[in-house]
Amino acid sequence: MTVQSLGSIVGRGDLIRKIRIPRWLIVLSSSIAALINLLLNLIVVGVFMVINHVSLMTTMIWLPLILLEVYILALGLSLFLSAAFVKYRDVQYIWEVILQAGFYLTPILYPLSRITSLTFQKLIMINPMAQTIQDARYATISHQTITGYKLFEGGWHFLIPYSIVVIVFIVGVRYFRKESLYFAENI
Repeated sequence: MTVQSLGSIVGRGDLIRKIRIPRWLIVLSSSIAALINLLLNLIVVGVFMVINHVSLMTTMIWLPLILLEVYILALGLSLFLSAAFVKYRDVQYIWEVILQAGFYLTPILYPLSRITSLTFQKLIMINPMAQTIQDARYATISHQTITGYKLFEGGWHFLIPYSIVVIVFIVGVRYFRKESLYFAENI
């Protein structure tokens, strides 16, 4: 989603110069397109779950809230990155490297339980994406999955990823508002 939204303002520069529209709508529309793609992929996953007779867990009702958290984080990042891309075109290459590193640091392809150090597990779980992936695994696959709440033993530390999501969203919105005044001149 962030990769699609990154170039959305520059890609619609002609529209920004000709018509007076809220610029955030451009980023929002590209993020909604990515969200629709995710939902279609989830339908395919659901079909495979039915074909393979995977039993549904009652905790799956939490999945929309988990996905909402991911969407808010991605929207905040998208607003920030799209505004930064107008000024600094190299942001795209830097962001691709950060995404690649984040993919391997986040327990997507491997379970968090494979990491034996409790300290490293806690450091990884501060990442909002790691926290949402672990929560999604817990809600849909197995209650044996390590979640932030379990790892931090119910302490306040499990709230750090949620705080990061809120901070990223606020910073993204504020930076986008500030920079959007100069989009027409900088594109």
